[in-house]
Amino acid sequence: MKRVHLMRALLIALAAVTMFFGTARAGWDPADGANSERTIGQFRKADPSLERFFSRAYGYAVFSDIYKGGIIFLGGGHGQGVVFEQGQPIGQSTVTMVNIGPQLGGQSFSEIIFFKDRDALVNFTNENFELSAQIAVVVVKAGMATNTDYSNGVAVFAMPNAGLMGELTVGGQKFTFEPFR
Repeated sequence: MKRVHLMRALLIALAAVTMFFGTARAGWDPADGANSERTIGQFRKADPSLERFFSRAYGYAVFSDIYKGGIIFLGGGHGQGVVFEQGQPIGQSTVTMVNIGPQLGGQSFSEIIFFKDRDALVNFTNENFELSAQIAVVVVKAGMATNTDYSNGVAVFAMPNAGLMGELTVGGQKFTFEPFR
């Protein structure tokens, strides 16, 4: 019975954190564009072979800072990003993560999701997109993108920013999309 109460308390805390970090915005914020460009530059510098994705992808979503944390058997995270279609910003996106399994710590990381074609981008912007344990996320190191390709029209790359987290979890990421007005 104690375990059920603990799980409820952790879920309520995770929901509160998600609501706290999930701010509503209207329209384009130039700071978001600057953060996205900075993040793109960091990815390109860390692995120049990513250039083939930037030059050939129909679109991509850039999440400059995704914050995640976990304690005991429950964790989660949240972040905001900008979605690009053929190099032009078209909207903003949020990501919410939930992980279950042994974990402890907190971390910030950046993530870029490349969409091979229009259909993959439309699937994302229609909010039908989730990353689960079956989708591989490649941690960016020099040369890693050379041997990486799209899976179901999507390629995902992540780069740690700060923090330390140990985990052996199963979970997923759920995305929302809001076009610029």
